[in-house]
Amino acid sequence: MPQSPTYDDVQSAAARIASHAHRTPVLRSRRINEDLGADVVFKCENFQRMGAFKFRGAFNALSRFTAEQRRAGVVAYSSGNHAQAIALAARLLDIPATIVMPHDAPVAKVAATKGYGGQVVTYDRYTEDREEIGRALAAERGLTLIPPYDHHHVIAGQGTAARELFDEVGDLDALFVPLGGGGLLAGTALSAKALSPGCELYGVEPEAGNDGQRSLRQGAIVHIDTPKTIADGAQTQHLGTHTFDIIRRDVNDILTVTDTELVECMRIFGSVMKIVVEPTGCLGFAAVRKLAAQLRGRRIGVIVSGGNIDLDRFASLTAS
Repeated sequence: MPQSPTYDDVQSAAARIASHAHRTPVLRSRRINEDLGADVVFKCENFQRMGAFKFRGAFNALSRFTAEQRRAGVVAYSSGNHAQAIALAARLLDIPATIVMPHDAPVAKVAATKGYGGQVVTYDRYTEDREEIGRALAAERGLTLIPPYDHHHVIAGQGTAARELFDEVGDLDALFVPLGGGGLLAGTALSAKALSPGCELYGVEPEAGNDGQRSLRQGAIVHIDTPKTIADGAQTQHLGTHTFDIIRRDVNDILTVTDTELVECMRIFGSVMKIVVEPTGCLGFAAVRKLAAQLRGRRIGVIVSGGNIDLDRFASLTAS
């Protein structure tokens, strides 16, 4: 497998997933544009199959399995969205799926993963190593491990969201992307550099888990303890080797936002745009609001990465 994917891999992934993944809508809000003084477009991956962009990379990776790999099955580890994506892709491709999930993962994400047919193995995200558990299961059962972000075909698949965005709206001045382990940001970078080379690209992560920002500043991958943040999709401890190589090369900067800022964006998405967005999915928009003065008059893209959140949890966060 090549060490680092290219835009050609994104194009190949787009063809491979075309008949299975949704081409998600690009939405605008007159009120948000007026408030920010900018032309903002939202690529709404909360409308993707299983509710997040992760389906793109998961299906692209699993669809490349050999017959032997398909018979043996796949194992993955995830706080929720990659779990659901692998489980759904595996169901569509008739591949047995084992998913390692934290015991405190959102109830809706666990239920959906099981509903798609995934066998869930739980662990404690604060005291146990999910990567170690995944590797052990792969070795014991002869499964193929598909990590949530640091994988050639996963990165290429995630890049198809930005590919669709640029195809629909043309050049952008800047694009803001949620950042956990870096699969979405790295894939987006491949598409952005090919389709809108003048576009500034920013990754956005929770302030409590700024390992990506620190890694970019230091020029080497920084490992942190599992961050405590409502953005459960960004509770990663480090970037991947492949994702970091692309991010270091092609991303302008990595920004951070607070949980309070994420909640405010959840409220705006719900009240103004009438859509449900999970905290992690709000990272890009939160950064845009924070930088509003610098972005006036510009064409801005935001990738809304997912909408998987329990409604009771959504209500409790936005009502506070």
